[in-house]
This record gives sequence, C-alpha cells and structure tokens, in this order.
Amino acid sequence: MSAPEPKITPELIASHGLKPDEYQRILDLIGREPTFTELGIFSAMWNEHCSYKSSRIHLKGLPTKAPWVLQGPGENAGVIDIGDNQAVVFKMESHNHPSYIEPYQGATTGVGGILRDVFTMGARPIACLNALSFGDPSHPKTRHLVSGVVAGVGGYGNSFGVPTVGGQTRFHTRYDGNILVNAMAVGLADADKIFLAAASGVGMPIVYLGSKTGRDGMGGATMASAEFDEGSEEKRPTVQVGDPFAEKLLLEACLEIMAKDCVIAIQDMGAAGLTCSAVEMGAKGDLGVELDLDMVPTRETGMTAYEMMLSESQERMLMVLKPEKEKEAEEIFKKWGLDFAIVGYTTPTKRFVVKHGGQVKADLPIKELGDEAPVYDRPHVASPQLPIVQAREVNAPIGVCEALEKLLATPDLCSKRWVWEQYDHVIGGNTVQRPGGDAAVVRIEDGPKGLALTVDVTPRYCEADPYQGGKQAVAEAYRNITAVGGKPLAITDNLNFGNPERPEIMGQLVGCLKGISEACIALDSPIVSGNVSLYNETSGRGILPTPSIGGVGLLDDFTKSATLAFKAEGEAILLIGETKGWLGQSVYLRDVCGREEGAPPPVDLATEKRHGDVVRGMIHAGTATAVHDLSDGGLLVALAEMAIAGNIGAALDAPPAEIVSHAWWFGEDQARYLITVKEADLLAVMTKLKTVGVPCTQIGLTGGHALKIEGERSIDLKALRHAHEHWLPDYMGGKN
Repeated sequence: MSAPEPKITPELIASHGLKPDEYQRILDLIGREPTFTELGIFSAMWNEHCSYKSSRIHLKGLPTKAPWVLQGPGENAGVIDIGDNQAVVFKMESHNHPSYIEPYQGATTGVGGILRDVFTMGARPIACLNALSFGDPSHPKTRHLVSGVVAGVGGYGNSFGVPTVGGQTRFHTRYDGNILVNAMAVGLADADKIFLAAASGVGMPIVYLGSKTGRDGMGGATMASAEFDEGSEEKRPTVQVGDPFAEKLLLEACLEIMAKDCVIAIQDMGAAGLTCSAVEMGAKGDLGVELDLDMVPTRETGMTAYEMMLSESQERMLMVLKPEKEKEAEEIFKKWGLDFAIVGYTTPTKRFVVKHGGQVKADLPIKELGDEAPVYDRPHVASPQLPIVQAREVNAPIGVCEALEKLLATPDLCSKRWVWEQYDHVIGGNTVQRPGGDAAVVRIEDGPKGLALTVDVTPRYCEADPYQGGKQAVAEAYRNITAVGGKPLAITDNLNFGNPERPEIMGQLVGCLKGISEACIALDSPIVSGNVSLYNETSGRGILPTPSIGGVGLLDDFTKSATLAFKAEGEAILLIGETKGWLGQSVYLRDVCGREEGAPPPVDLATEKRHGDVVRGMIHAGTATAVHDLSDGGLLVALAEMAIAGNIGAALDAPPAEIVSHAWWFGEDQARYLITVKEADLLAVMTKLKTVGVPCTQIGLTGGHALKIEGERSIDLKALRHAHEHWLPDYMGGKN
C-alpha cells in the first residue's frame, strides 16, 4: 500500500515554482485538480529551464538555417555537414546553480549532461570546452568554487576520455553569489546516421538504459529556474552525482546498438529526467506514452512515482526500439554491464500515462505538456546609452610598461594554465592546438581536415550595451576561429542572464539577441543549438549578462593552422584593422585606471568579415607566420602574449602622433589582428592589403628577449612571463 500523497495547497504549488495563474492554467487544461505526481510533472515541464517561457518568442528571430545545417535547434544537439559524409554535432549547456551549491558534482554533471546530448545523436564526442565565470577573487567562497569546479570539469572529462581543449575563465564581483559553468561538447558522426528524439509507430517498446534511478537531482530543473537567496546550500540534495565511467560504458553501448540499427528514437535523461525525455519523445512523434514505473531500475527502496519521474540521476537514456531488435539490444547493454528495462510503450492516444504499484499516477495530454507551457512576452526596456570615453580625457596613472605588467597579472588576463593543465587536453591524440591560443584545433580522424573550436563573450560589453555586446561576442568567436585558419560555420550559445521579470534584465536579453542575430547573419554562422539560463541572481543582484558563444569552424588541412607564437627573429609585425584607441569598457580603464565605465567599442560586421577573409587567405597561402586577434587588453597585451608564447621579443615603433599613447597600446577597437610575415613577403603583403582596402600598419620587428617600445623602457620576457603565469597559481595557493 503506497503512502498517501500530499494535499495540493497554495504553498505546495508555490514550492514547485508555479504561479497561481499558471496553476489555474493547469486546472483549465485537465479539468480537475492534478495528482501530486502530475503537479511535479507540470512543474518540471513548465519551469524556465525546460520550457523557455520567457525567451521563446525572442529566440525565434535567430538565424538557424544554412545549406550545411543538418539539424538546428529543437533536438539534443545541432548538426552541421562538413563534407565526405561527415557531420559535426555540438551544443553548450549550463550547470550554474548546481555548481555554486556543490562545485565538484555540479561541474561534473554539467560535462556529463552535455556529452550525452552529443552521443544521443549518434556522434562520438571528440572535444569539450567550457566557459567559467567566478566572483571577485577576494570573496570568501571564490577560491573554493574555482577549485571544485575545475576539478569537476577535469575529473569527468579526463575519466570519460574526451579532451578538454579550450574555454574561458573570468572573475567579477557580480558572479559572487551565482557562478556560471557553461559546458560545450563536440562530436563526430556519419552525416546519414543522425539519431533524433521523435518516436514513431504504435506499440513500440520504450526502453530505459544506463544507470539506476535514485533520489539525487530531485527538482533540479525547478531549482535552476529560481533565484538564489540566503541558505542556497540547503538545496544541495538537488545536485546530481556523476559517474564518468558509467557514462563511458553508456556511450559505447549506445553507439553499438545504433550501428546495429536497433533505434527508432533516443533521448537523454537530462533536466527533469524521465518526465522530460518521455514527454518529448512522444510529443515530437504525435504519439502517446504509457510508462510502468514498477519496471524502472532503482537503487533506493520505496521510491514514489513522484520521485522517479523527477529524479535527475545521471548516465541514463530513454529509447524507442524496433521490437524485432529488442533481444539484440538487451544483450549489448548487458555486455556493457548496464541496466536495460522495457518501461513502457508508445500509444495512439496522445496521452502521457504513468502507472506505479497498479495505480494510475498521471494521465495528461502529452502535446499540451510542452506546447501549452506559458509563453511570456515580458516587459523590457533598453539599457541607457552610455557616453563615449574620450581617450585624451583619461589620465594614465602609470607608464605603458608598468601598465602592461599589471594587466598581465590581473585575474582576467593572466595565464589560465593552472586551469587547463588539470584537464587532459590531448587524450585521443587528435588535439593539434592546445588551450592557451585563440581557438583549439582538433584533427578529424586521420585528417587532413580539422575543427577550430572556441567559446567567447565579453560580459562587461553586454552590460554596457547589450546590442553591441551581442554582436561582439559572435565577432570575437569568428576572429578566434579565423586566427587559427578555420572557416567559421556555425554557433551554439548559452544565454546566461538574471531575473527576466525585471524589465531591465529582459531588455539585456532582447538586446543581446538582436546583436547576436545580426552578427550570425553577417558572418554566415547560424545558431544550431543552445541553452537559456535565467534567474542567475542572488538576493536581487544579477550577474553580468553573459551570452556565451561557442563557435565551430573547419580547416581543410589541419597542418596549415596558424598559432599566435612568434616564430623567428627579424619578421615584420603587422597590425590589421583600424585603431582609434577605444578605451570605454576596456580592461585598461577598469584595472589600471579604476573606472568601469563608458560605451563599449562598436562592431562593424562588414569590416569583421572583410578582415577575417583576408587573414584566412594569408594563413592558407602560408604568408602569415603567426596570427593573433586583438581583444581584452588591446594591442600591447596581444603582443606580449605572442612574445611569451614564442619566447622571442620585439622592437616596437612609437604610436602615431594623433593617438594618445595608452589608448594606442590598450584600446580595444574591434576587427583587428596581429600577424607576422617574413621580410621577403612584406612588400607583397602590404601591396595586396592596400589593394583590397584593408588597413595595415607595420608596427615593429620580432627579435631579442624583451619588448622594446620606442620612447619607453624595455621589458624583459622573463618579467612578462612571470607576471602572466604566476597570479592564478599564487592565488589558488593562498599567496595573494
């Protein structure tokens, strides 16, 4: 005899994240009071994390199609065609709230979840990336969170056996109470063997695969759709526990039964677990689903229907199998030591029926569970336009060389080697360019093709001007891929914002999406997958708007990829693009002058495309010996990074007379690259760039063991390297 279910009260409804009008919508839809299990199902399906109810109408404006796009948003991951019957499958997702509560497990299950999204489509994962945003280094929790999250990302990826090849790590006080952990996975599949989630056929067996169901992760999706406040640690039980070794077995078993043509449809059990996966499979196929929870493998005794439907235990899949292949599939899963259980069947009723202990615990219209979720056109206001910071009105508190040393040792610009050396970035043997450059490069099988991969966003730009910040995030990803020689093809995004019920926050989301959309169209990089993470606030204080952009590009020949390191002495250093010395929202203005203010640099998308095409052409022609895009910190920081990477110094000319010195060296004007060319190629390159109308200035020569700036003191490379490399390990060791 099962225990009596709780009475539905206003307090119970509110604890499930449902507002009174949303509950009334449920009553109108089903014509009666829901059972406790049904209330949980609606809570899971109608929360922000699963239903996108605040963002859906604005996401419709994003460009998602191109001749090479095989699958856009709406499936577990996006898919693009790269020729030779090869497809790249990729997506990015957030695990922000769980990672703040329990950093190690939050990060591991973020990585595990995104890997499942990729191999659910029939792809073998070949690379992971991440974007991590932490609070002020002086905040008492920051060091603990950095340590746990980085260990979690590495612990899962390293054990699973996929290289973590790139990402971002930033620090800002606005993330003090709500860190961001965005995980991206990239896989390779046959273009004609992509597996989708839509069920088909009546009476087909629905099979539960993978690990057993426990009580971990209860209400995780609902928790991810709420603001944090004091006492958020009490939500620790909603954080799932990951097992990368079980997931590796799950990967191999899934790919094997896919190869044996056993699968009609497949869905990862991610947010909202069994509920979301079963409903989506049935609804996408215009079918009903009947589940018998008595057949679900559990690892804890006495689990209720409510608990089983909302558990977010990891390493689980749901499949619709071809009946004649049932025995073969079961044998494969048993061989890999994984649970295999038929837990239900597809029906013609378009109802979602859940049975447990001989009782019907839920009987709901399956299409409406997703389709009738509330959609809000929330009030939004544009961010106020900020004044342009005039470079001549910014007094330099310290000299150019002192400013460079200071910037290289700041939390945002210092080397992140301490982070990425904890990740296995070479497992699989296909990593061509490791972390630390503009973009990672991963060889595709035996080559010659390769993928260029990056994750980028500049949150301070997005807050100052969401529209320009959205454009810049895409343009920055485009430049990073271009700088290694890749042709940008497509994007996945992770839109991290605060409370959408505040018009100014909703305005940030709308503005960023407008900029992202325009940039994707202009730069021919459609968005094929993504994730929205809202309510990233603590006690009413929102994060910086952080729409992370994951970019994927293609190299026809991975051996011709460019790196940022200076290669030889006596090469000309060329600055491509126009420099006005834009200091608004620059790292220099913030970290050297103590002023976080002004409008961010404007982004001219036509110029970005023209300059990117020229730089890629030089890389492919072999005339560019080193390439680096200019972003945070501007020209001198980029030069220092190139010198440190190549262990070769440079002699640099003085700035043009019409531009203030510190604005020339540290301004963050967009659409710019630094390249080096051999002396023998210099005249031809300069002539070609002038012919095509791309601004190009020679600013110095490589050589020596220091950066020597005309009119300034020189800085030894050892001092630059020490400044760049030591801040993060010293901080994590408690020395600063």
